[in-house]
Amino acid sequence: MNGIFPILLAAMLLFPGVIFAAAGDGSWQCKPTPADALGPFYVPEAPVRAKVGEGYVLSGTVRSAADCAAISGARIEFWLTNPAGDYDDDHRATLLAGQAGEYRFESNYPPPYTPRPSHIHVRVSAPGFRTLVTQHYPAAGASGATFDLVLVPAPQP
Repeated sequence: MNGIFPILLAAMLLFPGVIFAAAGDGSWQCKPTPADALGPFYVPEAPVRAKVGEGYVLSGTVRSAADCAAISGARIEFWLTNPAGDYDDDHRATLLAGQAGEYRFESNYPPPYTPRPSHIHVRVSAPGFRTLVTQHYPAAGASGATFDLVLVPAPQP
């Protein structure tokens, strides 16, 4: 294997959402949220809760890229490091978006760790849409942010 094939294969394995989102027709009413790495610390089935610490509030709306409509009931999973910079089960959560697609998640401000900047992992799934894996990067010293999550519709068979 030479040329670009190994690079494309690695990109598809590490960032599948980026490759498939780019394959869409590009006629989205709302710009899809860029995909980011899942990372090695994802654990499915995090407890349903809206708070895993205090000091940082992340909120927003889950929407469809097709028409910007809110996606109620979308499953949003979060995981981040604790204040000491370690991943643990106490800093994992699952939320369901409200009727208007809204969500609110409260945590500690995630500290950076070598070589990563401060970040919160996010995984969003909803029937009829491609699962989105992304990350939120808080601004230094911020106590919160708005982070809308825009999902790409799944291809129809």
